[in-house]
Amino acid sequence: MTANSRYRSRAPRSDDGEEKEYVGFATLPNQLHRKSVKKGFDFTLMVAGESGLGKSTLVNSLFLTDLNKCRKLLNAEERIHQTVEITKNTMDIEEKGVKLRLTIVDTPGFGDAVNNSECWRPVANYINQQFEQYFRDESGLNRKNIQDNRVHCCLYFIPPFGHGLRPVDIEFMKALQDKVNVVPLIAKADCLTPLEIKNLKERLREEIDKYGIKIYQFPNCDSDEDEDFKQQDKELKESTPFAVIGSNTVVEARGQRVRGRLYPWGIVEVENPSHCDFVKLRTMLIRTHMHDLKDITSDCHYENYRAQCIQNMTSKMNADKRVESPIPILPLSTPDVETEKLIKMKDQELRRMQQMLQKMQQQMHEQDL
Repeated sequence: MTANSRYRSRAPRSDDGEEKEYVGFATLPNQLHRKSVKKGFDFTLMVAGESGLGKSTLVNSLFLTDLNKCRKLLNAEERIHQTVEITKNTMDIEEKGVKLRLTIVDTPGFGDAVNNSECWRPVANYINQQFEQYFRDESGLNRKNIQDNRVHCCLYFIPPFGHGLRPVDIEFMKALQDKVNVVPLIAKADCLTPLEIKNLKERLREEIDKYGIKIYQFPNCDSDEDEDFKQQDKELKESTPFAVIGSNTVVEARGQRVRGRLYPWGIVEVENPSHCDFVKLRTMLIRTHMHDLKDITSDCHYENYRAQCIQNMTSKMNADKRVESPIPILPLSTPDVETEKLIKMKDQELRRMQQMLQKMQQQMHEQDL
């Protein structure tokens, strides 16, 4: 078989049975796939909620890793004076040749103080700082190597012990609803019976609608999707807010080793859909909607921030009649090692460009002489 006949055999046929000439742009998805896999992906996940609700355990269960090996637990007296902190852990995960740069942002101290008024403000400031840094990098010289640290999703843990949303829950979600994709979770669902979980979910959905809280909305399925995917999407939508359980312990149940929690009355299996919504959360967060979460962050939340920055710049130019920095100055946290490396790289690049300009000017001056 010749090369021409091989390409002709792959060419699509028209309705009357004649072969169409094969151009080759149908391979574009394959090219994008290879390029994306080679480059790798990044995802930033924030977890927020009171201490003791199993945030770290759930993250470790989701990604099969241990991000907080050296975590120090504070006693009650230390938590009284503790303020909300922002901690960031980054690690590289690889699965079947696909690389993921995962960043977990934790908020220790949230909701633990005696006075929790505006305890959400450090979290909102951190998200704005990541938008600001991305805006600066996007407006800079080295745009090819921009590192995306924008928060793509925030898992907000609601305690299972109450009868609905507390004031701090409402204030937190309303403060962050226009900055990040908020996904509310019912923590430690093994504390509740199936009927209690059902009633609590209904109550939370009613209160979310009542207070006008905008949480992450699942996109509608396309009409050409298969029935299995449509059914899966329907189940995910009906299960929100997800009632979750986390565990890093492997126990034996029905002759099989599974991740779960061992109680005197039995075993709670983390990955058993009849016990909790952990599998549904993992499916949504990683397998089906991770890219949609990133798209909404980039196309909606970040674009709103960027538009606001440009509007402020225009207003300032009209008022002062002079060009100033269009980027608002926010109180930045202490830069980490990666940020310092990027700053040094950009400084070196600027120096090289200045040296090249000086050499060119000197050569032009010598030629004129």
